[in-house]
Amino acid sequence: MDKLFPESHRIEYKLKLTDTLEKEVVAFLNYHEGGIIYIGVNNSGVVVGCDNVDELQLKVKDKLKHNISPSCLGLFEVILETIDTKNIIKIIVASGSETPYYVKKYGMSSKGCFIRLGSASEPMSTNMIEELFSQRTRNSLGKIVSNRQDLTFEQLKIYYEAKGLKLNEKFASNLELLTPDGKFNYVAYLMADSNGTSIKVAKYRGLNKVHLMENNEYGYCSLIKASKSVLDKLEIENRTAALITSKERIEQRLWNPIALREAVINAIVHNDYTTENPPLVEIYDDRLEITSAGGLSVIKNKEHFFKGYSHPVNRQIMRIYKDLEMVEHLGSGMNRILTYYKKDIFIFDDYFLRMVFISNHDEIDGGQMGGQMGGQMGGQIVLTSRQQEIFDLIKENKNITQKELEEYLKINRSAILKHINNLKEKGILKRVGGTRGYWEVIDDR
Repeated sequence: MDKLFPESHRIEYKLKLTDTLEKEVVAFLNYHEGGIIYIGVNNSGVVVGCDNVDELQLKVKDKLKHNISPSCLGLFEVILETIDTKNIIKIIVASGSETPYYVKKYGMSSKGCFIRLGSASEPMSTNMIEELFSQRTRNSLGKIVSNRQDLTFEQLKIYYEAKGLKLNEKFASNLELLTPDGKFNYVAYLMADSNGTSIKVAKYRGLNKVHLMENNEYGYCSLIKASKSVLDKLEIENRTAALITSKERIEQRLWNPIALREAVINAIVHNDYTTENPPLVEIYDDRLEITSAGGLSVIKNKEHFFKGYSHPVNRQIMRIYKDLEMVEHLGSGMNRILTYYKKDIFIFDDYFLRMVFISNHDEIDGGQMGGQMGGQMGGQIVLTSRQQEIFDLIKENKNITQKELEEYLKINRSAILKHINNLKEKGILKRVGGTRGYWEVIDDR
């Protein structure tokens, strides 16, 4: 008997599709962590399965699209999963920014507004409803009128058609590119063939902004086209170095391509465009930085951010990127980034979020590969300039800590640890006595 985890503040089970589905979804939309609803699982978490799953998925999407207000398009995802030959429906619901959400037929009242409390969806009090409504973001992109109304969308139509989707004459309304009074909104402006927004990719020689080598602008077109252009540029910049031996070919790229792609798309989709600051990508000799507008003013809770509890800042943009398969499941991008990098690559301030990817060229240009080549060339060990710098500091002070190295060299802890591990692998450095011990220099170069 297949059994899932018990119901919780983020998990709800339903044996079959019922009229209470909208209530459960509304509760998760109003809850700061969102949640997941499974259909085809009983209250005890036992997987029973569903019949006619294709038809069931369509019914779920239709109910959520038409029966909840404000619109929750872009805030939910309906997925078919199979557990031991049994089909179930998984509905991922993100926390919404236009709270309170409510079941349309009951209006914005205690009968229509719900919130998740423990493992139950409870009605909101009148005071809570009024407070949430007063705090609702009124300056969202969907409500800002575009400064241009002569917009065209041929590029967007081409991208949809490439995915087998056709935009009909009502596409502007269906994609929520219109304000309540029927004018093109700021999302439409960003998706239009021509606009004033661009994403800069700057490349510098060295470790600071003194020597600018390239200053590329990708934009003034549909945000989708600009996104693809940025990804293409970084694919070129993310070079691969190879060492060919008699037994194998060893390759390594500057930055993990999966994490890098997710980081770029996240920065674009979740950028706070109301600040008129588009995302920025900067490439230095030792790192790549991606900066987006919003920061803690949008994220608010770092713990939820790292857990992937998705709270789309721009749900209309998120919805379009999902349609075009440029993002996958809600909240999955963070998991992909953290698979390859630690949390300390993220730097927060009140209004910006920066992701810093340390380059792997130390290993490529003379670290791991240099060590292997040196071993084949008479035992010579080659260190990168950064590794030599760390090695010299340790020789001077065998009790120096990683924190002190971090502060002295102005690079983050994960980069320090990476270089130290390389020195250990080369056999010239050893740690004695754990965290309270000291460094032993084996090869006094």
